[in-house]
Amino acid sequence: MKKIVTIVGARPQFIKAAVLSRIIAENKEIKEVLVHTGQHFDTNMSAIFFNEMQIPKPTYNLGVNTLSHGAMTGLMLQKIEEILVKEKPDLVVVYGDTNSTLAGALAAKKLHIKVAHIEAGLRSFNMKMPEEINRILTDRISDLLCCPSENAITNLKQEGFDNFDCNIVKSGDIMKDAVEFYSGMASKKSTIVDDLNLESNNFVLATIHRPENTDSLEKLKSIFKGLESIHKKLKVVIPIHPRTKAVLEKNNLHYKLTFIEPVGYFDMLQLLQHCNLVVTDSGGLQKEAFYNKKMCIIAREETEWVELIENNFAVICGADSGEIENAFEAFQNIDLDFNKPLFGDNVGVKIYNEILSIL
Repeated sequence: MKKIVTIVGARPQFIKAAVLSRIIAENKEIKEVLVHTGQHFDTNMSAIFFNEMQIPKPTYNLGVNTLSHGAMTGLMLQKIEEILVKEKPDLVVVYGDTNSTLAGALAAKKLHIKVAHIEAGLRSFNMKMPEEINRILTDRISDLLCCPSENAITNLKQEGFDNFDCNIVKSGDIMKDAVEFYSGMASKKSTIVDDLNLESNNFVLATIHRPENTDSLEKLKSIFKGLESIHKKLKVVIPIHPRTKAVLEKNNLHYKLTFIEPVGYFDMLQLLQHCNLVVTDSGGLQKEAFYNKKMCIIAREETEWVELIENNFAVICGADSGEIENAFEAFQNIDLDFNKPLFGDNVGVKIYNEILSIL
């Protein structure tokens, strides 16, 4: 039986990997070994997280976190290499653009083990983002590049990937499968909408956490000014990220918004399903808003998910409070068809079959 090692380091990667893990378990053609680097320590990732979400528990937990980018990536590389030497897999699967992604790909490639990169070809064209560096380098050394969209394939072709020894496939976005799978569970397990006394379609969901926003007091103040303006018309609910909370407290900044503690995935899905629209600087939440048929205001200067912009499901406002307010007003009068197949269907099965074909 062929063996693969899957490297994950953050809650979203576990949720995506669970899609593929279920298919592997059903088909019984591959043995999967799951490695958690520990990059993002998430208090929600307790035993109940794995049990409720039907996610396989990691075979290895490396506990690598709270280090600088270099130290973190280097230590992950060392520890993953030790596991790969022991397990001798036929292929390593990595997801997205974290330090865990790059470390897993590097460790595998240096041991001449094939690499499959899921979410390949995404580009923000902002080299100040650590994620951009991680995804470019991972793409370059991967054998199988599973792209979520035609734009991702175009990015790779423009970078000369047709000349490299790799398979480029349009698999679609595996997070779509995850949202579809977990949405039904979320409606049964989460009570957050009732607990917060929220009315369906009568509140805005916001998340702000990226360093480009939290490290700039000017940007953060402007974003929150825009959110406060929206809040006067429609309640803004913001699960507050620890980094953002620390900056607000340090600078004695107070805003009239509905702040709540960070939430688990089921709660987040329920908030997405019942909100009016989303304001975020998160890449993943932009897509999840679309999958839940919600428009999205992007508090960044760019996005990897350009399809959302091209089809008017999202708008880039950066940290401009006026643009954030204007986008909110504009979205109240727009009715769009969210059934457009922007990011594929049955993505997990397609990726599974592509992996089988190169083992």
